[in-house]
Amino acid sequence: MEQKNKYQISKKVQQINEDMGRVPPQAVELEEAVLGAMMLEKGAEISVMEILTVDAFYKEAHQLIYRAIMKLSQSYQAVDILTVTEELRKSGDLEKVGGAFYVTQLTSRIASASNIEFHARIIAQKYIQRELIRVSSEIQNRAFDVSIDVNDLLDFSERELFEIASGNIKNETVPIDAVIKKTLKLIEEAGKRSDGLSGVPSGFSSLDRVTSGWQKSDMVVVAARPSMGKTAFVLSMMRNMAVDYKQPVALFSLEMSNIQIVNRLIVGETGLSHDKIKTGKLQDYEWKQLEYKIKDLSEAPIFIDDTPAISLFELRAKCRRLKTQFDIQMVIIDYLQLMSGPPEIRGNREQEVSTISRGIKALAKELNVPIIALSQLNRSVEMRGGDKRPQISDLRESGAIEQDADIVIFIHRPERFGILQDEEGNSTKGKAEIIVAKHRNGEVTDVQLKFIAEQAKFTDVDYSELPPLSGDDIPVNVTFGSKMNEEMNQIPQHNFDPFSSNNSTAPF
Repeated sequence: MEQKNKYQISKKVQQINEDMGRVPPQAVELEEAVLGAMMLEKGAEISVMEILTVDAFYKEAHQLIYRAIMKLSQSYQAVDILTVTEELRKSGDLEKVGGAFYVTQLTSRIASASNIEFHARIIAQKYIQRELIRVSSEIQNRAFDVSIDVNDLLDFSERELFEIASGNIKNETVPIDAVIKKTLKLIEEAGKRSDGLSGVPSGFSSLDRVTSGWQKSDMVVVAARPSMGKTAFVLSMMRNMAVDYKQPVALFSLEMSNIQIVNRLIVGETGLSHDKIKTGKLQDYEWKQLEYKIKDLSEAPIFIDDTPAISLFELRAKCRRLKTQFDIQMVIIDYLQLMSGPPEIRGNREQEVSTISRGIKALAKELNVPIIALSQLNRSVEMRGGDKRPQISDLRESGAIEQDADIVIFIHRPERFGILQDEEGNSTKGKAEIIVAKHRNGEVTDVQLKFIAEQAKFTDVDYSELPPLSGDDIPVNVTFGSKMNEEMNQIPQHNFDPFSSNNSTAPF
């Protein structure tokens, strides 16, 4: 229906322009040349299909011919004058395009397919120009309509322009074989990677083995009670993604200012205490340590927005711009319950959170990036006797969060509940359980991480500190601190032992 409306608006705009003596941008001769080249040379349609959609052709006859070529290619049939003519005959479109004579005539307009990709890109440019004319005309018409809310108008305008700018003009229904081809290609690319990841890595090897990295269009909910380390967890991941893997990340912090966020990142990166960072009372060697360690952090593609109570509309607008300008690969929201919903439903908090949750999932699909949204748990966790491990039912304010999320993760630190030993009698100090409670496309399991309270950050467990395990229990592909040792050897040397317990001014 939406595509039909776009077509009707486009035709109306075209008619208005023609009445005013203005012809919409077009390249009919190049359309003929491209169609002729696809029927003339084997495999020429493959490069064109990556550039042009059916609507990119100005003439309706050319759209019908191109649709027939696409159908033949997707069914692995030869593309030539005879097969295209037969396909048009089967669909009842042969007479609409001018008969078999017109199809045959197209191949006589070109001698070679050597410039077909260049010609296709010119056709695409003309199509974008026509789309901009259509969208601007529709925006103008809606702007005169006083019944349309201005926020809805801005959202429509940004969404339409974002689709044009990103090249994703429309998502049409496609046959399953085309999707299978794309899926097999992704599987093949994932198999070539040595780390086995198909998504954005978290930097925690044990968690990445479960998720294979955060997948595009997924909504990931990270939930815990206050002071359990939700922000520290996502900040640690954000640092790993942006610094170690150079993945652009956007963080929307509704609870902490951008200065507070950066202070915590600096503490985690340098090992200096929070008090020293806040007061600025650093020794000379600590300043050198600070300057050296934050160099990579300062160059990382991290974008922080600390707008309080940001609305879903503002979030969409900012994410679209960040995607267009910086091609962000991950969005983090800290945290979901602090966002504000549409004005018309404010006061009904459950409905408001449900709307926000659905909006975040829709945004993840639109941008084709994973979105991690932090969420609070209700007090039922603390009121339960015995086991304090969180459950799906503990998600606060809305069951829609559970429904919309592709992955739900809980952070559980037993020591926060006064549980100082586990069932085997081992200390729980500094241990964190990352509970994957829902995983739409994978395993539901628990992952062990290490929490360094002094630096408010999470790291992989250093297995060299654990009791000896049997051969069957040793984790696969675990590195025993080699990366950390390599990094520590690069730190400039000074006339002190930074790890000495006798040195009161040691930075760690």
